[in-house]
Amino acid sequence: MLIKRRFLKEMQCGRFDVEMASQGSKSRAPRNRTISIDAADADHYRRYLEDTKNCRVIEGDAFEELPKLPIGRFDLLFADPPYNLTKSFGKEKFAQTSDEAYVAWLDSWVSLCVPLLKETASVYICGDWRSGAAIQRVGSIYFKLRNRITWEREKGRGATANWKNAAEDIWFFTVSDDFTFNLDAVKQRRRVIAPYRENGKPKDWDEAGKFRDTHPSNLWTDISVPFWSMPENTDHPTQKPEKLLAKIILASTNAGDLILDPFAGSGTTAVVAKKLGRKFVAIESDEQYCLLAAKRLEMAETDKSIQGLADGVFWERNSKKLATDKLR
Repeated sequence: MLIKRRFLKEMQCGRFDVEMASQGSKSRAPRNRTISIDAADADHYRRYLEDTKNCRVIEGDAFEELPKLPIGRFDLLFADPPYNLTKSFGKEKFAQTSDEAYVAWLDSWVSLCVPLLKETASVYICGDWRSGAAIQRVGSIYFKLRNRITWEREKGRGATANWKNAAEDIWFFTVSDDFTFNLDAVKQRRRVIAPYRENGKPKDWDEAGKFRDTHPSNLWTDISVPFWSMPENTDHPTQKPEKLLAKIILASTNAGDLILDPFAGSGTTAVVAKKLGRKFVAIESDEQYCLLAAKRLEMAETDKSIQGLADGVFWERNSKKLATDKLR
């Protein structure tokens, strides 16, 4: 267990310390909307974290905190664990481990989550092409495998002797065959390229706006990775987009359901859960990221908008403005 915790600390907490230490010295461009925490904010958001009526972000080690949570209460597990990568973060360097060691590490925390879930719960675990086989292997021990979502992550430099790594995967499992999937809540509004008519009338598309509400697939190309001009952006190096979490939460939970995130980072799962009227428990070992999560949660009390989600549908990238312009 000590080795497992040390691995978690290195991969989840230590890799971000250098990034956060340098955050205060960064000078921001005038249009930079990146959320940050300064010394004046810290005490306020520590108090915010302590008020469990407003916030259920736990600062601590997932291996220590998961066994303290109530059994059989969670409707959704979303996990964005450290990927099995060799990568440097300033002075910190983390070496890729063997496939078998990574499988053992995944199993060590997934097994702690299993008793916390309802029989009707859904599970989503993030990974990349290196870690996908391990995630499928471990997840299939405890859950029923439903699908693998691949989403396009445009951010990043191109490779010189390989294909650019521009996609990540999310493995979708359920605890049983009885689970929630709200299809209408996650339809995508897309521009009609080849309009089809029946008896002279549009078939399954809106003639005025030239769009169609389509069934969601497991290939997501309409997601923007948070960047400096987006109001949800933080300095977290692996922050997931709010739109991505909104799709998962709306599909696999109902209002008032309880969501678990054992690797909370800067709090995207918690923030989207709050905006969409769900409850949450999020665990994060790094204090600075907990404070960022608290700040974002406080902001969500007055701003419940999610980029790309409007009028009850997910808009294909940039298509909402296009449709609005055509209706004028």
